[in-house]
Amino acid sequence: MVEPKYKRVVLKLSGEALAGPKGFGIDPDTMKNVAQEIKDVHDLGVEIAIVCGGGNIWRGVTGEEMGMERAQADYMGMLATIMNALGLQDVLENIGVPTRVQTSIEMRQIAEPYIRRKAERHLEKGRVVIFAAGTGNPYFSTDTTSALRAAEIEANVILMAKNGVDGVYSADPRSDETAEKYSNLTHLDIIQKGLQVMDSTASSLSMDNHIPLVVFNLNESGNIKRVVLGEDIGTTITDKES
Repeated sequence: MVEPKYKRVVLKLSGEALAGPKGFGIDPDTMKNVAQEIKDVHDLGVEIAIVCGGGNIWRGVTGEEMGMERAQADYMGMLATIMNALGLQDVLENIGVPTRVQTSIEMRQIAEPYIRRKAERHLEKGRVVIFAAGTGNPYFSTDTTSALRAAEIEANVILMAKNGVDGVYSADPRSDETAEKYSNLTHLDIIQKGLQVMDSTASSLSMDNHIPLVVFNLNESGNIKRVVLGEDIGTTITDKES
């Protein structure tokens, strides 16, 4: 049996990735497929923390365009991430994966408040921990949440699962046929080239805390497991050029 390359991972799931082909809301079949892939990795003994986005339900930028105060719109987005987290928790537990949802905004009736040491203990006991509500602060993305939580729980890597895109490109490959795919980059490359991988705050946090990042296509079955086992797919982002 091949040993996993990473022992503790943070998996960033965008809201769009949970929407499936519909592009909006939660697609039941997509959610089940994602949960099964997470279970396959969990069965390897890998400790998994998940950060959920909420763009399939609400985006803060949308509210801002409507004339809504940005902070208010961002709080609505945080609530959307909680809906995704609870849905994912239910599907995971239905296939036998123990989970805990921790939120940055307290709502004790439905989830635990985020406590770093408690999250680490859950991981050590083999539970999947789902982090919801972002950082609990407006103006910070769930990308930044991923980098922050990865640093706090000392994760070995951030796995950034993309919806239909198999890595980092020089431009959007869906609209630009000349876009070049990168196999390896540094965090500094991401910032300097202005590549749309994660926001600059998240990139800086990852760089400062020496956390590698792997960007890959979630839509290809088995990819999460392949990345965890060390297969060279997608784009790997590290401190130094390889």
